[in-house]
Amino acid sequence: MRILIVYATAGAGHRKAAEAIYHGFKASGSVHEVVLIDSLQYANALFRKSYSGVYTFLITRTPAVWGFFFALLDIPFLRPAVRVIRRVYNFINTPKFHAYLQKENFDYIISTHFLGNEVSAALKRAGKIRSTIISVVTDYDVHSIWLAQGIDYYAVASDWTQRKIISLGVDPQQVKLTGIPTHKNFSRPVDVEQLRAKMNLPADRFTVLIATGSFGIGPIEEIIQHLQDFQVVVICGHNKKLYERLRMAAGDHVKVFGLVQNMDEMMGLSDAMITKPGGLSITEALVRGLPMIFFNAIPGQETNNVKVLASYGVGISDCSMIQMAAELKRLQSSQQELSDVKAKIKALARPQAVSDIVALIK
Repeated sequence: MRILIVYATAGAGHRKAAEAIYHGFKASGSVHEVVLIDSLQYANALFRKSYSGVYTFLITRTPAVWGFFFALLDIPFLRPAVRVIRRVYNFINTPKFHAYLQKENFDYIISTHFLGNEVSAALKRAGKIRSTIISVVTDYDVHSIWLAQGIDYYAVASDWTQRKIISLGVDPQQVKLTGIPTHKNFSRPVDVEQLRAKMNLPADRFTVLIATGSFGIGPIEEIIQHLQDFQVVVICGHNKKLYERLRMAAGDHVKVFGLVQNMDEMMGLSDAMITKPGGLSITEALVRGLPMIFFNAIPGQETNNVKVLASYGVGISDCSMIQMAAELKRLQSSQQELSDVKAKIKALARPQAVSDIVALIK
């Protein structure tokens, strides 16, 4: 079998999910030929630059505008027009991607982004490829932009997600409850004391991880000011200015990092996490069993993620800085409270997601 795993670089989550599946195939000893690509590398230069650039600008500078268009494109009576516009837009801007899929005609296409969904499904409808297409939805809610006639299976995060996508008209037999794929390191047991020693952190202090997302956005300094009673670890992502500000001004109880490649260890040494509610960040924390407080949710996919998790009693959102600190103190002071939270997390976590997706290949 020849298998393509395709993502698009618009935030880190789609890429990380694709890489997790790719490494899952390699670790399984699969005899299949597996190829991993970024679909935007097969787009014209302007489209490639603007695709991630416009998205980054909107979510960091004008999130309300992003939220408006996110909701607008999901209005039922507009969906047929949106599908036509997307088809023309993607056809014009990704001719090399279309040509690549036709030339290679993979047996399977596993897509972790809706661009790959739309293009591959359109080619399949036109009879230009014969690939079995698997869409891996990387959020807990489902926007209709993920759907396309021609997709064979949808791998989804939770039973809530499963019900939602079926309500949008997808055949229940096409929906596979796998969970969102994460790297195997997130499910490995850790020695907390050893990890804290490695990072020069006190072994016995309640440790809070602040994950700002790959873009490093949010009122991080203000949050830190309210966490004087905890050991704080901050991941600044690509935001070098935030990293420098915090590095110069943070107190002794704060450890600051930029973009890290060992997020599994950072979560492993922590007792709780304050995070933006991106689909992959949430999933990694669930697999790690880490209680979460959400902040600065992007209107649309992230606010919807929060609502879905709230239905399972997982995560806290819409709280003030003072309330954040109070919630962390509650978890710190009560082993029973912490155990109850972790039990809800464990019930929702799906650490076997990669192997379940790999098993879809017949």
